[in-house]
Amino acid sequence: MDDYPLLDLFWTMLWFFLWIMWLFLLFKIVSDIFRDHELSGWAKAGWLIFCLLIPFIGVLVYVIARGTGMTERDAARAKETEAAFQDYVRKSASGAGSPGGSGAGAADELARLADLKAKGALTEDEFQKAKAKILA
Repeated sequence: MDDYPLLDLFWTMLWFFLWIMWLFLLFKIVSDIFRDHELSGWAKAGWLIFCLLIPFIGVLVYVIARGTGMTERDAARAKETEAAFQDYVRKSASGAGSPGGSGAGAADELARLADLKAKGALTEDEFQKAKAKILA
């Protein structure tokens, strides 16, 4: 430890963290290349080869050329994910779309079953089995 001064240790750690940050950026760029639906297959292959064969320059050029689009695609993807999640929560909360759901969906199913039983389309035994299935 005596032959490795503290300043050299700090310098080494700085380069190590810069290398890790560059790796994160490279993975982000590679995932953006594959997720971009506007790029053709050849363009994706070209960017990927450019970023892997000449890594530092390729990553820098990609960020300069397509950095704004990368941010916009991430924001759009986040909005789509949030909208899908909110739709799922709404469907789950209302019980719609789930055969064994609770809440309004189960109440609607029970009302429909009672109506079918009143019309004579279901026997008492069929009604009880279907009711047990919905409430389970």
